[in-house]
Amino acid sequence: MNTFFFRIYLAIFALITQCLFAQQYPGGLSDGTLDINGNNMPVKIYSTAEIGDLNAFPDREADNNSLVVILNEADFEPAYFNYSSATLTKFRDLKYQLFDKNFKLLDTPVTQDNIKEFKYAVKLSKPITSSDKVELKTPFKIWDPSKGIQLGPITLHFYSLMFVFAFGFGYIVMTRIFKIDNVNQKYLEPLFTWTLIGTILGARLGHVIFYQPELFKEDFWSVFLPISTKNGLKFTGFSGLASHGATIALIFTTLYYSFKIIKKNPFWVYDRLGIVVALGGTFVRMGNFFNSEIVGKPADPNSPFALLFPQQSSEYGLTVPRYPSQLFEAIGYILLFILLWVLYRKTDKKYQQGWLFGLFFIILWAIRFFVEFLKEPQGDEFIQIGGLNTGQVLSIPFMIAGVIIMMISKKFKITQAENEKPE
Repeated sequence: MNTFFFRIYLAIFALITQCLFAQQYPGGLSDGTLDINGNNMPVKIYSTAEIGDLNAFPDREADNNSLVVILNEADFEPAYFNYSSATLTKFRDLKYQLFDKNFKLLDTPVTQDNIKEFKYAVKLSKPITSSDKVELKTPFKIWDPSKGIQLGPITLHFYSLMFVFAFGFGYIVMTRIFKIDNVNQKYLEPLFTWTLIGTILGARLGHVIFYQPELFKEDFWSVFLPISTKNGLKFTGFSGLASHGATIALIFTTLYYSFKIIKKNPFWVYDRLGIVVALGGTFVRMGNFFNSEIVGKPADPNSPFALLFPQQSSEYGLTVPRYPSQLFEAIGYILLFILLWVLYRKTDKKYQQGWLFGLFFIILWAIRFFVEFLKEPQGDEFIQIGGLNTGQVLSIPFMIAGVIIMMISKKFKITQAENEKPE
């Protein structure tokens, strides 16, 4: 057992050490190897979500003959087709070869129908032929999935699907909880409705207020609707959501639900809602992972945690190997869900109203606080205290609140009979 804990300490120490020493990627270039018919060719790897930066790159690296550029689907927005097409033509004129995702050589002209087939631009001293077998090898993993499932003209984004899973599985778990506590199922629908409203509206407003207040002036309707009016009307989904805002909104919507609808102590509701929220948080962070957002800080390319996110937004900085901070949070949240569920089912803590909720607050925001050390900022950091970023500063009051709630929960103990009293 001592050896087991020693290994955990070593792993934590190694991770913290990597975080303390910033990784350097001059020019935003990473190192990799292009395997051509079994022969390994060292190359520099570049990717960006900004079409302007992509257009300028071949001029900047004109003297380098060992380059692989991973093309981003954001570079090929329909509104910028002419510029995107001209950029790909520029690459060709400067001796780059263009390939699809399977490294099949593409010699065809760029059209609106085929532009998204272009995945790599490669420049080598010796050109690749159509018969060559090519594979890109890197010491880190490359996370570049499809963002959704294509259903005719509509794309079902994985991010949206994760939200469906969050509320769907949350509904199932809460149904089970209400049955265990002998609560009339008629109270489940309004809880689901108010939770949905509080989560979406609060999370969106929280993100805009804490991280992107400029949207109120620059793109007002995108604050409340899943659209963007910049460069034409476009459906985007809500890609900017803040858990702090969702939490604040849920506190108030749950208070209304507790006093006006189910007529129970709010802590009784919070205890059970915390279990569901921990599970939901796991799916939300998985959605962030599919969306290549809320990415971590640059990581050592040889680290087992290093991932390259070619589709990441330019707001996070250079597109280089980074920590998958979304997965770190997701793992923390699923473990929190398991802990709360076990405590709810196997102990009498659910009769000490507020105890489970206080524990939920402490652990959830502690996870968020420590993972923030690995994250890139999600916009401008308007709140910074003692080297802590906005997310960390906002997490501290919630952790303190959790401690206070656990301390005062002794005053709200109920018996099993009182808990399971029919409505």
